[in-house]
This record gives sequence, structure tokens and C-alpha cells, in this order.
Amino acid sequence: MRRVGLDYLERVALTRLPSWPAFEARRRDGRRRLVLLTTRATTRFDAVVYQQGDILLGGRESLGVPDSVHASADLRVRVPIAAGCRSLNLVAALAIVLAEALRQTDGFPT
Repeated sequence: MRRVGLDYLERVALTRLPSWPAFEARRRDGRRRLVLLTTRATTRFDAVVYQQGDILLGGRESLGVPDSVHASADLRVRVPIAAGCRSLNLVAALAIVLAEALRQTDGFPT
């Protein structure tokens, strides 16, 4: 986490929850949408209207997320790639979608 977070890690509040059901309960109580990045999605990431409080989730690069997690997502989005190319690295894909979500919600620092 430290290597990935760099100078931003100290600005983030990290919360560990004991299980997926605990996460889901907290997310639903907070009325937050779960946006899943998945190669199985038909909706492009840039065709979505993002909201403040959206939670972006990506699974393992090799397997994605379990079907139960996939089914729990409010939105499923994909980052298009060139034909014949492998999918993007998960962190790169998340960064692309996060940048669009921040742009739409005025979340970029000034």
C-alpha cells in the first residue's frame, strides 16, 4: 500500500471490514453505489454518470471477482482495449476510471 499510495496515503481513511457481507451492509447503509470494473461489462466507463461516494472495485487480474460480488454491483463498467490486446493492469484500469469519476464529480484538488 505504501508504494502505491505514495504521498496520498496519509490523506485517505482506510477501513478494514471482516467480510464481504460486512462491507455490503456498510455500503448499503451509506447508500453508496458499487461500480465494478470487469471485462464482462457491456458499458464503457466513460458512458456512466458518476456520483460522489461511488465505490470503485476491481478484482484479481487473473480471475476477476466471484459471481456473488459481480451480482452485487450497481454498475459494471469496462475500459475498452484494442482488439487482440490483453486487458490492462488492474491499477491502470482503476486509475483511468477514477480520473473520469473525479472529473465528473469535481473531485480533483485545485
